[in-house]
Amino acid sequence: MKRSFPATLTQWMVLTTILWNAIRVWTAISWHNILIEFSVSISTAASAVLGGFWVIIFCILYWSIRQKKSWAGKMLLSTAASYTFLFWSERLFFQNPRPNTVFAVIVNLGLLITVYFAYKSLSREAYERKIENPGIE
Repeated sequence: MKRSFPATLTQWMVLTTILWNAIRVWTAISWHNILIEFSVSISTAASAVLGGFWVIIFCILYWSIRQKKSWAGKMLLSTAASYTFLFWSERLFFQNPRPNTVFAVIVNLGLLITVYFAYKSLSREAYERKIENPGIE
């Protein structure tokens, strides 16, 4: 069965976030000495642990979307909200100075709106309804 556009877009967003956090883990581990030399505000161990945590969470989310689980939409919303909260917490408390704040706000809002409409769109609901109740239509 062909997937709806919101489901496909959501999968690509989740894969991109997995890749981003995997790079974060790799960077924190392999560039540990250089990052300490330049006095990064958040420790490299904490950065690696947080990145690894998000890789695992987003892999579970990706798997649930691929397997067409009924709880994937709720996990998508809660994961997006949690990731946004953590991103802004790190940015406001550990990053100084905070360059490109307007750009970060616009991109973050754009991604959250995309996630919300992917969750709420009729094609997404129909996509999940066909999986849960194949005889109804």
